[in-house]
Order: sequence, then structure tokens, then C-alpha cells
Amino acid sequence: MIAHFDVDAFYANVAIRDNPALRGKPVAVAGSSRRAVVLTASYEARPYGVRSAMPLYKARAACPQLVVVPPEMQKYRAVSREIFAILRGTDRPVEGLSLDEAFVDLGDVAFDQACSAANDVRRQLFAATGLTVSAGVASGKMTAKIASDSCKPDGLLAVAPGDEGHFLAPLPVGRLWGIGPKMQRRLEVFGVTTIGDVATLEPVRARELFGLWWHEACDLARGIDPRPVEQERETKSISTEETFEFDESDERRLIALLRVQARELAATLQEEGMAAQTVGVKIKRADFSVVARQTHLAEPTRDERRIFRAAVHCLRRAALEGAPVRLLGTRVASLTLGDPLQTTLF
Repeated sequence: MIAHFDVDAFYANVAIRDNPALRGKPVAVAGSSRRAVVLTASYEARPYGVRSAMPLYKARAACPQLVVVPPEMQKYRAVSREIFAILRGTDRPVEGLSLDEAFVDLGDVAFDQACSAANDVRRQLFAATGLTVSAGVASGKMTAKIASDSCKPDGLLAVAPGDEGHFLAPLPVGRLWGIGPKMQRRLEVFGVTTIGDVATLEPVRARELFGLWWHEACDLARGIDPRPVEQERETKSISTEETFEFDESDERRLIALLRVQARELAATLQEEGMAAQTVGVKIKRADFSVVARQTHLAEPTRDERRIFRAAVHCLRRAALEGAPVRLLGTRVASLTLGDPLQTTLF
């Protein structure tokens, strides 16, 4: 049995926890610039149509009483560490999907035991963090995730072995993993509108619609999902980025932002006890084209000044020549654990 745990409206949930005056109000977490987008919306904001990734100006128009809270990424990362410490405490494989979301392999246990174990974890998470968590329990990862999405907020939905196909059948075909909006529209043209429709396709028809992926698609639609929970992978990189309120072409202002980003990344590396040997920048021009440059350092570092100098070097290698920039980000990679000086000496 597998459980999928997902903190409800994570960023907004943290904001409401830390400021009880926000409880019961429509809340969105977003930056303050003209181009800001909603990162998370509380459940009170969602009936107005406020959703993640919506431009903030549209969210304000849809919900004039919307309370906008600035994001606090350092705080979210700290809370995430608390969450994952509890999940790892189950002594079962944990597969993290994001700061607030993970699969946990509950083992070869009876259905009732799996439900009880998932509820215990939810209670522990709430006691430790003050955040509500929804969970889905099933024999496969996809069904468990769909179940947790279906019982938000603060719910537990368990699908018994053998009932997966019945649970999935009436759901829109877009809920099936691997089906994006474009594919969903194409399938609907051919009368395939639900997951149940995929489950009952004849092999020849399924092959026409899904190509080489047809067998896996039909299995998933029937609730057959043998993929194991993959133990957490090492963090590959850490990044931060900023979208300018107005397109920026002044190199001095770009460099000033790189300094701020280097400071943030250095602090994160220090918190995580890590060092980085690769530094890169991501640049999105006004025409939405993206340029990326990176450099490899002689030895790992978590020093703000070295990260900053490397980022400036990458920015100048991009040869923007005054081209207006919409977004600028810095990334560190080739991460190692431990003190960078000791690593170098070793």
C-alpha cells in the first residue's frame, strides 16, 4: 500500500498559521510586482476563481477582498524539513515530489492498517507544524495521488485494492497521468472523455490514440500501477529567480539582483550544510526567449561573494548587449555535503 501526503495550500496555510487574523479570509501568496502571479490561494479564495499561476491583477479583479501575502521561501523550506523529518520517521521509503508533497511506501499491510498509518502521520504532521494535510491511500502511486487531490482540504481518502478501476472510471480523462490539455482535447474529439473510456479501449484503438504508450495508459486507467516509491534522491540544485515589474536592460540593476540572489543561495547552502561547485544564471528576455549560462568552480563553496562573482561572469558571457530582460535567476549545482574547506583539503 502507498500513501500520498500533500499539505493543503502550503504557502497560504503557513501564512494563516502564523497570522490567525487571516483565518477564514481569501488569501493569496504572491509577489508585489505588476507581473506577479499567485503561488498559492487559500480555499476561501478558490470559489472566486483564484488559482495558482494566475496573474495577480486577474486574481484581484476576481476577488476584490483578496488578502495578498508576500512569499517567504526560507520559512517554507524550514517547514518542509520538519515535514520530511516526520515522513522519514516512518522508516519506510519516501519519495518527495515538492516541498510539501510526498509518497510513502506503507509496506505489505492490510488495507485497514494502511488507513490507520496514514491517519497517524497526518496527526503527527498537524501536531508538529500546525498545518492540515490531505492523504490518499491506494495500491498504486497515481490512484493515491488522485485520491489525496479529491479529499482536500484536511481529508483522507482510501481506495481498497480491487476498487481502483471503479474509483477512476468516472473521472475526466485529464486526471490520468501523462494526459495534458492538448492530448485531452484530442481524445475528447474521439469520444474519450473519462478515464473509464480509456480503460475499455480495444488494443487497436488504444494504439492509434496513444502510440507506443498505449499499454501503460490503459493499465493506469484500470488502476494497474506497479511503480514503486523511489527513495528520495539527492538534491541536484538550488535556484532562485525574479521577474521584473518592467523589462530591465540596465546591467547595474541586473548585477544588483544577482548579489541579492547570491546572498539567498549562500544562506540556503549554509542551512543545508552543503556547498556548490557549479553556478549558473537563467535569463528570460522580453521576447520570452531563454538564455542560460553556467560555470564550474575550482572547488565547492557556499561563500556569497564567490557565488556572486561567478553569476556575474555568467551574465556577461550571455552577451545581452542591452537587450531587455524579463526574468533573471541564479542556480547552484554540483552540490556536496559538509564544510567546503574540509572537502577541498581532503
